[in-house]
Amino acid sequence: MTTQATLARLRDYMMGPTRFMNLLSCFELGIIDRLRENPGMTAAELADAVGAKTDAVEQLLNLVVHEDFVGYDEETGGYSLAALGALPEADIERVLAFMDLVKVTCLRQLYYLTDSVRTGTVVGLKELYGYEGTLFGAVAEHKDLRESWGRAMDAETAQIDPWFFDNIDIPAGSQVLDLAGNTGLGAIDTYKLKGSPGLRVTTFDLPQKEEECLENFRANGVAEHCSFIGGDVFESVPKGFDVVLVKHFLALWDKDKVFAIFTNVNKALEAGGQVELLVPLYPEHNKDSSDPRSVDFYPAFFLGCAQAQGGGQKLSAYRALLEETGFEITKVTVKDPADTPPDAFPVHAIISARKVAHL
Repeated sequence: MTTQATLARLRDYMMGPTRFMNLLSCFELGIIDRLRENPGMTAAELADAVGAKTDAVEQLLNLVVHEDFVGYDEETGGYSLAALGALPEADIERVLAFMDLVKVTCLRQLYYLTDSVRTGTVVGLKELYGYEGTLFGAVAEHKDLRESWGRAMDAETAQIDPWFFDNIDIPAGSQVLDLAGNTGLGAIDTYKLKGSPGLRVTTFDLPQKEEECLENFRANGVAEHCSFIGGDVFESVPKGFDVVLVKHFLALWDKDKVFAIFTNVNKALEAGGQVELLVPLYPEHNKDSSDPRSVDFYPAFFLGCAQAQGGGQKLSAYRALLEETGFEITKVTVKDPADTPPDAFPVHAIISARKVAHL
């Protein structure tokens, strides 16, 4: 990279937060909605409609016009949606969910990223909320975090879980354990999407999740086929299961914790038992990848906002950890980028493995 190109790339990094909030503010103020309803509004008309000063609205619109999100007619002074006008409402809602996640859980907390890395704690949560712990504990106590996190995760689950179940094999009549299955939605999907005579699915998570989990089973009509076991995956994993699902979980932890998870899963399975892992996958050769979306987001998010540890891994890292804990990879399925919304953050993969050795 030339000196000029390096400086230009650095400029892009410097402008990231301002560009992000400029665009998001146009949505939050209602400017985009007004233009969708009434194309051709002037800055003064928009300012009156959203309760802001005309000069401020004009300033915000400079960037979105430059990016062709919004069009501008120099003769009339009117604005109208350009590229944004072509997006379906469902796409807009998904993008806004993740933009809100970035605003609420990232922008302020990442001010303390360096301190979080040094201390191994999520310093931003302590400084901003007086909370000592992780994002996943803080969401239970703070409504703004909970609503932003929940909205984005619902969108993520709706996008990725159907693909996951379409691409895994669960033998008929299996006893399935959904590891760290939270409040049972994964178990419900497993039974509904992979159902067979005798199939039973058990959610395994911390004991405090039991009441909500069982209520979800009843509400979805699967209480006869799904159950809950409380416990801590780092202490032990329940035995008696043929298949263990691990979804949206491994990226929360550093490699030593992933090793501990695999070790306990190995002890819980008989030889031949299978694990199905849903993970964000980093490119094997980082510099050769034309798609940096996972490393754009995950390292800073997990270290500075979520756990002060964790992040995605390369396939070679997962392979090494699985083999060291007595598993053999049988299949790797990477989600086709053509079937993934261009705005999605991670590149997902399913790693299927079976137990070949006792520890």
